[in-house]
Amino acid sequence: MAWNDERVELLKKLWSEGLSASQIAGRLGGVTRNAVIGKVHRLGLSGRATTSRMKSHRPRARAATTARARMQQKPRFAQQGNPALRALYQPEAEPFTPSVEELVIPLKERRTIQTLTECSCRWPIGDPQDAEFHFCGKTKVTGLPYCEFHARRAFQPPQPRRREREIQEPRIPALASGKEEPADA
Repeated sequence: MAWNDERVELLKKLWSEGLSASQIAGRLGGVTRNAVIGKVHRLGLSGRATTSRMKSHRPRARAATTARARMQQKPRFAQQGNPALRALYQPEAEPFTPSVEELVIPLKERRTIQTLTECSCRWPIGDPQDAEFHFCGKTKVTGLPYCEFHARRAFQPPQPRRREREIQEPRIPALASGKEEPADA
């Protein structure tokens, strides 16, 4: 279907009357809603008359909480933002300290992003903003990006599912509480 002058004029007329692109496509025939939208944009048509549907909207009921009340509520999450960048915006915040003991890697074995090789462990050590930041660099485990030590930290074995655990280990209430069942006399 080609856009001829008659169809373009009809499109402009229907668009100015406030019809939707789907309604215009139905009236023109042989054209999709997306084709109508594309032609409207290419023609630069913008101003539309309001339709009866647009005029008869119902005002929404106001929410019980105001914006000021929402601002005074506690934050939903204890931590906000990227912890690596927090010190830049909150200088009084305590510096990051790793929670688990890290391997001590000699200076000559440390790798930067530029010196990493295909067989180097890619475990990041330290704060990326510090000059001391480096990667582990030890020989990695085949198929993993980390050495054996860091692979154990990164990949935890899956825990058995609760349903499977109950099938394998049936619960006997007396044994679960640590008491023995009384023997029949």
